[in-house]
Amino acid sequence: MGVGHLIIADSERNANLYYATRFLAPDPFIFAQVDGRRMLVMSDLEVDRAKAQASVDEVLSYAKLSQEAKRRGVSAPTMMDVVEELLKSRSVTELEVPSDFSVTYADALRERGYAVRPRPEPFYPERMIKTEEEIARITEALRTTEDALASAVELIRTAEVRAEGALWIGGKPLTVELLRKAMHLIMMERDCVAQHTIIAPGVQAVDPHNEGSGALRANEPIVIDVFPQHARSRYFADLTRTLVKGKASPKVRRMFDAVKAGQEIAYRMIRDGVEGSTIHAAILSSFEALGFHTGEQDDRMQGFFHGTGHGVGLEIHEPPRIGPRADTLRAGMVVTVEPGLYYRDAGGMRIEDMVVVTREGCRVLTEAPKVLEV
Repeated sequence: MGVGHLIIADSERNANLYYATRFLAPDPFIFAQVDGRRMLVMSDLEVDRAKAQASVDEVLSYAKLSQEAKRRGVSAPTMMDVVEELLKSRSVTELEVPSDFSVTYADALRERGYAVRPRPEPFYPERMIKTEEEIARITEALRTTEDALASAVELIRTAEVRAEGALWIGGKPLTVELLRKAMHLIMMERDCVAQHTIIAPGVQAVDPHNEGSGALRANEPIVIDVFPQHARSRYFADLTRTLVKGKASPKVRRMFDAVKAGQEIAYRMIRDGVEGSTIHAAILSSFEALGFHTGEQDDRMQGFFHGTGHGVGLEIHEPPRIGPRADTLRAGMVVTVEPGLYYRDAGGMRIEDMVVVTREGCRVLTEAPKVLEV
């Protein structure tokens, strides 16, 4: 009995499909891999482009397979009839599919007698180990991200402080929305698309995924976390800095120093074969020793209550994780290192860099400076 891989999705949103084909299309199409041979089934609209651009062994016509199904007696062939034509021609009876494979498709295939088994992520484990070409693509996106961040820092640095600490620039208030737009425009000019960029001032940042809104003020921390995708290469970058226009409070400065030191702990520990959970535990212990406790306070979690890092590639969050879960780091993985501290009486503090895991340690890809006060 033959076993095949099957994905039915659009490659603009499905990273596994893009990884397998290096072909970008906004509408769902069929991908199958049997005995190492990779095949696409494309509509007449896309078949020629797929033959020219896709990194696969064979591109088949949806229309022709549909005609084959009609010759077998199917009056109005559906996508599942087309899939069955493909699978029968390759003697496939068992299928491995990604964990996000459509339940409707899976049920239809099982009704036709196929054994369908979802494979947990990563569907392609080799995705976790980046090639030098992939690292170069990630770095390209990262350099654009750093330039966008530098422009935001400069806007904050040159802003005028007015009544009640409000920041003004160019005769109008400097807001999260204005700053976010300025960053996005710079990234768009260099083929990077950013969504959900976090610019969270003060207490807003105590919720680490709060995107932030409203006026920016002096003397309070501003967490800027930006993670664009390069429109051509499809690879992501991820970068966070926290800064204060003016003077940081003593607690915020201690948080900044503690988080920077937490990153250094990670840099010393990261290497091939290390469990991410041991790195996370070491940073958490360091924070506790410095008096930064984690737990529920005033009916919400405060302190360091998220993971230390995650993989980045064709998705912004990929395996492995550097956190409580025991994920083993391997040479070639690209991961973030982003410890943080969050307290209602001080605001949020997070610094994030990207590194490549090596056999003996790690290589830091991020070049953006770490400066608290501007």
